Amino acid sequence: MQDFRKKIVRPVAFCAILLCLLMAASAVMSALARTNTDLVQNRNKSMVELENEPADTIDVLVIGDSESYTTVSPMEIWDKEGIPSYVGGQTGQKIQESYYMLKKALKTQKPKVVAIETNMIFRPQSAVRGIKETLVQTMLYYFPVFRLHNSWKAWVTGEDKRSQTFYKGFVLRDVVEAYTGGSYMKKTAKTERMSRITRFMMDQIVSLCRKNNIQLFLYSAPSPKNYSFRKHNTMEAYARENGLKYLDLNLKIKELGINWSEDSLDKGDHLNILGAVKVSDYLGRYLKKEYHLKSRKSESTYRSWNESLIQYREAAQNAEKQAKKKVKAGS
Repeated sequence: MQDFRKKIVRPVAFCAILLCLLMAASAVMSALARTNTDLVQNRNKSMVELENEPADTIDVLVIGDSESYTTVSPMEIWDKEGIPSYVGGQTGQKIQESYYMLKKALKTQKPKVVAIETNMIFRPQSAVRGIKETLVQTMLYYFPVFRLHNSWKAWVTGEDKRSQTFYKGFVLRDVVEAYTGGSYMKKTAKTERMSRITRFMMDQIVSLCRKNNIQLFLYSAPSPKNYSFRKHNTMEAYARENGLKYLDLNLKIKELGINWSEDSLDKGDHLNILGAVKVSDYLGRYLKKEYHLKSRKSESTYRSWNESLIQYREAAQNAEKQAKKKVKAGS
């Protein structure tokens, strides 16, 4: 009996100690990352900087892969509409990461609206790969030390600092590479497949938003490389089934004023600063009209936003000038 207890107690004690160490290390690394965001890898920076935002100050949270953070500039929306928004986008963000990005945000924020950019929904995942990714992201959520371990190396060595500046999750990009492929949203009744694990995780996001009284809507960024009418049909059907609004900006190119010879960052994959400003202005008006979000510019809580806007506006104007120079030089 005593031997049996030893066999049980020792592994349980080891696991308990290990969990305590991981929790302590995660707390230390999270605090380190929040106070030294320049040491955080760009892919994780939006998540860490979101934790530094004052509690309950973000009204709109945007989630998605690179199509989200190249199309929505929160400071543009703030400048025009006074709506405080934040982009929790990541390069190649997977649907599981989107779910946990939202859960992470809800620890400190109470967004009224969550906007999901839909490109990641069509990233294929097999059942095995999807389950594995779900387990990995669950672990990273509860033990962020594994996500932020590279920050520790940079902090110790004083090297490998990240110079990229994030403006509420948005990064200015002044590169211009035109899209010349012509019309790409050709009508069809066909649909694009959404994997089972993706649908399951999307359902979890929908449920989490409803549980927290958040209005969720889906949007597809202008991107000839990534979008088609087949994907439009799939997202329109999913939105209808779940009582969600769906905004496909690929069908509003003329309304947005997108000029593919000037507004494309990389030949029709992402938008540059010129295209992002157009989309952000449109989305700002859309959010105000559809969700009746009020301007918070006059509120003392948001004084830092008005101060940050000065810095952003100077950087954005410079980026726009550089982009226009490149357009002129290439014409």
